[in-house]
Amino acid sequence: MKFLRTSCLLILLVSVLHAQNTTNFAAIGHVDRFHSSLDSLVDSAAEIQVLCGGFEWAEGPVWIPEEGNQYGGYVLFSDIPHNAIIKWQEGVGASTYMKPAGYTGVADYGAEPGSNGLALDAAGHLILCEHGDRRISMLTPNGGKMTLADRWDGKRFNSPNDLAIHHNGDIFFTDPIYGLPKREKDESRELEFCGVYRLEPNGKVTLQSRAVSRPNGIAFSPDQKTLYVANSDGQDPVWRAFPVKDDGNLGAPRAFFDASKQTHIRRGGGDGMKVDIHGNIFATGPGGVLVISPQGQLLGRIVTGERIANVGFGNDGSVLYLTSDMYLCRIQTKTMGLGFGGK
Repeated sequence: MKFLRTSCLLILLVSVLHAQNTTNFAAIGHVDRFHSSLDSLVDSAAEIQVLCGGFEWAEGPVWIPEEGNQYGGYVLFSDIPHNAIIKWQEGVGASTYMKPAGYTGVADYGAEPGSNGLALDAAGHLILCEHGDRRISMLTPNGGKMTLADRWDGKRFNSPNDLAIHHNGDIFFTDPIYGLPKREKDESRELEFCGVYRLEPNGKVTLQSRAVSRPNGIAFSPDQKTLYVANSDGQDPVWRAFPVKDDGNLGAPRAFFDASKQTHIRRGGGDGMKVDIHGNIFATGPGGVLVISPQGQLLGRIVTGERIANVGFGNDGSVLYLTSDMYLCRIQTKTMGLGFGGK
């Protein structure tokens, strides 16, 4: 059975690699519709296209707008085990954008040394969550990296995972243990918990929460008064909503979505997520990308047949890119992601 699956993946991969410079992309998976409201977000005829493949574990897709590019820009995403950031551009295909991307040491650093979540700040700088170097960094205009934060209370972070940037410049990020070579048992670990942090433009780092056992994906609501945080712990598969107080800090969270209480999906934790202009959350979770209303109702699910680590809107804001295990995929939506269309 394993041989058959491997053979099928190789056939698909050959097709993908052959087609990545064209518009003849392979289609996989399907969309589950659990509520009629999904029809206003994803067309029933929408296909999931595989754009490129051959990666070990793809993560953190972000759209980079580019003036003069006939397609408007390109996608960057992390291949964590290979310690690289990959660039995919329509009509060109995939290429290595940066390597090393998350670990610059000379010794081996476990199975997941690379960058993870990626985002653009208001000035267009690429902001990275780095596993191996255990920091939040910024790629400066001349190509060099600058450390924005690598510790709290004098102790090094575990392995920054994902981030969300407030319009005031604050960077909120999660810090589970997945990038540490031995995870929670790693001898180099300095913090006994996994936290949610706030990094202010002046460099001040404050711990906002240690209540989530394995904080992972993170995203703001359209009005930025709520910060959603996914828990990748299957024993507590709850997405939490933190109120953002007037002083910029987080208040006590409430349970926003609990996968263990759903009838359409199995129990399981969450990974990366993004929010559209209407407040719908596209959250990776059990079986694919869960589409959740602002009220916490499960509307549908985007399924590739492989695990999906993260998502990101791109192009004019209506295309959702999916990092799905060894693939980069996309699906056309009928909505737009936050930050596009002036919203």
